Amino acid sequence: MAFEELLIDADGHILEPPDIFEKYLEPRFRARATRIRTDDNGFEFFEVDGKKSELTSSSLLHELGGMKKLREMGYAEIAAFNEGRRKRLWEKAQEKHSVFDSLGSGRREDTYLSGCAPGAMDLKERLDLMEAEGMAKSVIYPTLGLLWEAEMFDPALAAAHCQAYNRWIVDFCSDSGGRLVPIAHLSLGDPVAAARELERAVKAGCKGAFIAPFTITRKPHGHPDHDVFFAAAQDLDVPVGIHPELEPPAFSVHHRFDGMGWADWYFDLFAAQGVGHAFATLFQYGVFDRFPQLRVVVLESGAGWIGYWLDRGDAIYRHTRLGGTVQLKEPPSFYFKRQCYISADPDERSIAAMTRLVGEDRFFWASDYPHPDHPGDYLEELRGMVDGMTATARRGVLGENVARCYKLM
Repeated sequence: MAFEELLIDADGHILEPPDIFEKYLEPRFRARATRIRTDDNGFEFFEVDGKKSELTSSSLLHELGGMKKLREMGYAEIAAFNEGRRKRLWEKAQEKHSVFDSLGSGRREDTYLSGCAPGAMDLKERLDLMEAEGMAKSVIYPTLGLLWEAEMFDPALAAAHCQAYNRWIVDFCSDSGGRLVPIAHLSLGDPVAAARELERAVKAGCKGAFIAPFTITRKPHGHPDHDVFFAAAQDLDVPVGIHPELEPPAFSVHHRFDGMGWADWYFDLFAAQGVGHAFATLFQYGVFDRFPQLRVVVLESGAGWIGYWLDRGDAIYRHTRLGGTVQLKEPPSFYFKRQCYISADPDERSIAAMTRLVGEDRFFWASDYPHPDHPGDYLEELRGMVDGMTATARRGVLGENVARCYKLM
């Protein structure tokens, strides 16, 4: 389904090779490489720093390319599947479940590779898909890279894994003619190392960076200890994104209630709240005054909430004594409109109004392809999202804003 305007996906994903870290990690870390193994019963498992992952199940590994399955099923079959799943899960609601466990069939052949969607791992397939969809470029983020950081608490090992991925993704995208845009993965466990790796990765070809919505040190993202990293991003003139990842249970926003381990809908509905928390610390600690040229991107967290968020943030700042704790010279909306961007899901229907309130140049769209927690008909949904926008806003959301932010054109 073609669009006449420049079309750029602000957040597409790639499924890394299962042996990426065994090949790309520095030799001194390879014995501790994150990898996919097979147990004595023939089932895959995810290994992080020599231990079987407690957060990534074999079913989740198989479902990481699950948008392919959604496209094959269609709405009617998805509805039938969900009806059966409701009955099964309600009967077992008090049992322990990992995310996506009940989606899998439990077959040994349901592996990471067998669940791979077209274009999720093969460059030519991805370019063919983009050509068929009329997409000029796709900004690329990892998949396994969104899993391991929640269970890796050695800053040096985390930094080494980030560098390994960054080296690989530059290599992978290098033959795409600029259509796949590599973004560096960085960990704030060691902000000095992160700044150093950002400089190396940008020189190698990365057009920006992303960080998790948590830090393994538990220091807020806006803490001055991270200034060395934000200074590097400003000096290099590249944006920093905050992207959802699996989170360490002790850091997660999902521990208010017990007995809801089976409730995938509930968890996915609030999966991105950690991003908002991390983003807010940048305002609380005055990062945007210290780095007035820094660009920050909020990713895969929806965008319709930003209007309320900025209204509330400004009101507290301006009209209550709580605002005296915020280390900023201006209200939050001033900095958002000057330095920040946010990516919307194609099925959001409030974005036309948000562009009028917050700014036509602040919004992106993203497919999340090929991950299974977003629908596969994103281009059809995207038409509904941009319906009612001004011509300037429409062009901006579809591609021009991303191109401007990441300096792609």
